[in-house]
Amino acid sequence: MALLTGVAGLVVPAAASPAAAAPSAQAKVAPIEWGECAAQDLANVPPEERDKFSCGNYAVPLNHERPRQGTINIALMKRAANDQANRVGAVFLNPGGPGGSGYRWPTTSRLDGPIQDRFDLIGFDPRGVGRSTPLRCFATDEDADAVFGRMEPLPITSAEETATLKANKDYGKFCKRFAGPLINHMSTEDVAQDLDVLRAAAGEDKLNYIGFSYGTLLGATYVNMFPKKSRAIILDGNVDPTLRLLDGVEYDRQRTKGFEIALDGFLTECDRVGDACAFSGDARTKWDRTLDYLRDTATVTLPDGTEVDEATLVGTTASALYSPARFRALAELLQAVWDASHPSAQRRSAPVDLAAVKELIAGAGKATRDAPPDAPYTSDDSYAAVNCSDKPFNNTQQDMPGIADRWERQMRSFGRYLAWGDPAICPTWPVKHPDAFRGPWNTRTPNPVLVVGNYYDPATQYEFAKRMSRQLGNARLVSVDSFGHCILGDSACVDKIAAEYMVDLKVPGPGSVCYPDVRPFDPAAEARTAIGS
Repeated sequence: MALLTGVAGLVVPAAASPAAAAPSAQAKVAPIEWGECAAQDLANVPPEERDKFSCGNYAVPLNHERPRQGTINIALMKRAANDQANRVGAVFLNPGGPGGSGYRWPTTSRLDGPIQDRFDLIGFDPRGVGRSTPLRCFATDEDADAVFGRMEPLPITSAEETATLKANKDYGKFCKRFAGPLINHMSTEDVAQDLDVLRAAAGEDKLNYIGFSYGTLLGATYVNMFPKKSRAIILDGNVDPTLRLLDGVEYDRQRTKGFEIALDGFLTECDRVGDACAFSGDARTKWDRTLDYLRDTATVTLPDGTEVDEATLVGTTASALYSPARFRALAELLQAVWDASHPSAQRRSAPVDLAAVKELIAGAGKATRDAPPDAPYTSDDSYAAVNCSDKPFNNTQQDMPGIADRWERQMRSFGRYLAWGDPAICPTWPVKHPDAFRGPWNTRTPNPVLVVGNYYDPATQYEFAKRMSRQLGNARLVSVDSFGHCILGDSACVDKIAAEYMVDLKVPGPGSVCYPDVRPFDPAAEARTAIGS
């Protein structure tokens, strides 16, 4: 029945599942029944490693406060520790999003070494996501396309703003009509309660957890709701939990500033490395003039016929800043647009790599979903469901043009573009009084929480990591002089600290600073992959 729940998106009556009741502090929960994983889910795993993997589905209450309302399904995958004789426990992984699929993360682990040797790795799709019971607002992909296709990624004219706001309003109407009761239980508090059930069902007395990006909010919520059940918690790419749960507009405004900081760092680094960056040579001035040109001219056409407008340039740049592996291709894109918009300017000797440019644009902003095509609408709407449950937005749709204008004046490159995200969606979201955990955030845990932050993280600026470490009751901050969103797996220094912490609960000294294994524009960086949320 639990498996059918995940496929059909239904809510099973409580009596239909042995795991229906939310466990009390003394209750014993049924264990997860691990079985074989589907062959396609292990396609990237070497054949000799596949016997380490197992998969399962587990029923958790739809509403933990009222467990008799029914259950939903959580899909999980486990990779067994290499050294079973010295196994410490299991560590749960969350890739962020919200809405990122964690189900197959044990197959793509960035945690090789002591953590993978001594811990089982458990990935899962949170409620509403992918293979778990999905939160779906549409009956078909065509219905979704008809709504999302009317949303301009960067509304500028009054007509574009009006059309985008109407489409966002229609999105809320579809969600109210199709999403079912799950839409009322999509806050991070709900996910943290699921995580505690899964911890117990996996046979763990205390939680070991690594969360990336939005996953840091899930970790912070868990340790404040269940501090005595927390063992080792690593938070990489941190949000500011207090601000995020207090004021959605201001949180998103400050989040946008992180992209501006990262872009400035990128342009400075581009000039520093010279010819290794295709856009070098007063890169900041060239960026500003390119942006001005696109705002005045609308589009430019590259030599291969690719058309680039302001929304494409800004959106692709925002996406590329997540990963230093994309910096060389980003520089090629910027130079290609510069050449097309300033034909009289001096050209560099090497031609622009248009194939890399095309690939970068095509991959920008792709979601981290991992859902099998099991329904006429194969996506899910968990991103909006979680954010609109957690982040309070006191603005109205009518306020949006003014907010976008103000953000553009404050943050010239990304202000208008990122204003038309959650602040435009959430005011018409159909859940008006969501039950979300809003603190306090300072409950003391038995062991320090390890907080990791990059200086030039675009999506969760470094200041947020500092705030997270101060707001938690017991935390230690590791700073990283690095670009990109999240760092675990890309810095031997951070990986060593994380392994010693997870295995032996050893924490680094105050003021610890690490560096990435490779710098941007180093060809070796192009072999790296980024956290996608």
